[in-house]
Amino acid sequence: MPDPQDLYQLVDDLPELGRPVLIQALTGFVDAGAAGRLAREHLLTSLSSRIIATFEIDALLDYRSRRPVMLFVEDRWESYEEPSLALHLLHDGSNTPFLLLSGPEPDLHWERFTTALIGLIDRLGVRLTVGFNSIPMAVPHTRPTGVTAHATRRDLIAGYEPWLRRVQVPGAAGHLLEYRLGQAGRDAMGFAVHVPHYLAQSEYPAAAERLLTAVSKATGLLLPTEDLRKAAELARAEIDQQVAQAEEAAAVVHSLEQQYDAFVRGQSGASLLADSNGPLPTADELGAELERFLAEHTRPGEPPNQ
Repeated sequence: MPDPQDLYQLVDDLPELGRPVLIQALTGFVDAGAAGRLAREHLLTSLSSRIIATFEIDALLDYRSRRPVMLFVEDRWESYEEPSLALHLLHDGSNTPFLLLSGPEPDLHWERFTTALIGLIDRLGVRLTVGFNSIPMAVPHTRPTGVTAHATRRDLIAGYEPWLRRVQVPGAAGHLLEYRLGQAGRDAMGFAVHVPHYLAQSEYPAAAERLLTAVSKATGLLLPTEDLRKAAELARAEIDQQVAQAEEAAAVVHSLEQQYDAFVRGQSGASLLADSNGPLPTADELGAELERFLAEHTRPGEPPNQ
């Protein structure tokens, strides 16, 4: 294997970091409600930051599977959205430094990339690595936003109850990093926030707020969430208004509320998986109907959700 350190360049003028937390927020895996993107962008725009390490994107990205956007104007190419995978240094509300890994999830060389990251973690004295993402679940927006926590040591996520017992899912580079860190005896954890599956294609700021709140609780970092909370309140009011205007949408929410409440009470057979074959087999169909309803009622002039 080529030297993993050749995958990145680290700045020469590193400040004193102490024992920082590393938040890894790669794009490309499941991001229901754009919660991961909203949380990541909120950190980068709300807090002062600088890039301290950049990765060789050409060695990691399959451009033909995720083609970067270029802008053509009349008779020339005017711009190119160059992909970037970088490690940012930020400071929280109490001026505590922490690190944020942001950029596209590598398509190639996962093991080499993971080895390089673990080397960086050792080199920078990282005490805890935290990842986050969001997954569609058969849950209503009218109930508390849930989160699945996982870690290399159970005591890192004390207080969180498992929502799933056993499930096989496609791998992700961020999850492989957590797995390899665990094998090496290092502390790592992650959170997957639950997004109502009928809102998975819309921006859902309540889920982004939940992610940052969970990370703050786990790490002690003072991360900003106020703007996300306000956005979540506005989104909730709009969704409630739209649901109230359609009987089909109200039926979706009511059915999911029943299923959610049964799950919380511990009734056997109740499941929150979006593709569940449990007692409400039509939840996905009803969810699709609500999703179509919300799409049809986008305010004029609004761009579609990314």
